[in-house]
Amino acid sequence: MSSTATPPETEDGGAAFHYRALERLYAEAPINRLFRSELAIEDAGRARIEFAVTPDTFHAAGAAHGTIYFKMLDDAAFYAANTLITDRFLLTTSFNLHFTRPAREGQVVAHGRWISGRRRVLVAEAWLIDEEGEMIGRGTGTFMRSHIALSGLPGYAG
Repeated sequence: MSSTATPPETEDGGAAFHYRALERLYAEAPINRLFRSELAIEDAGRARIEFAVTPDTFHAAGAAHGTIYFKMLDDAAFYAANTLITDRFLLTTSFNLHFTRPAREGQVVAHGRWISGRRRVLVAEAWLIDEEGEMIGRGTGTFMRSHIALSGLPGYAG
């Protein structure tokens, strides 16, 4: 399959097929056994990840360690960008992260949105919203097309 800016129209449902395949790919990633979370993709260039901040992710001062911020922001931005690329897995080449509030115990949602780029390099942003509706972190990532075919990855093909 060649590089495309929009998901292909296929017998299996076009964009919806690509989005569900990305969601399966996310669910199959071994890292998500450590960081329980769920990816949802509804539109091209957008992704949403829901997860719970629990005491086992806290640093010594009783709030979520920065690892949680980076993981969820990077994933939300990455998958927002990868909705636009149907043949290759993207790689994070850089990510700028801003902590705006401590993440306490509770539900958090990471929202990702593609900003620019469609060929070799894509840029996407993400932000974290806590249970009270407050932004607790945000970030911007740069993602590059890899040589890894999505179709060969566990979970993507179904």
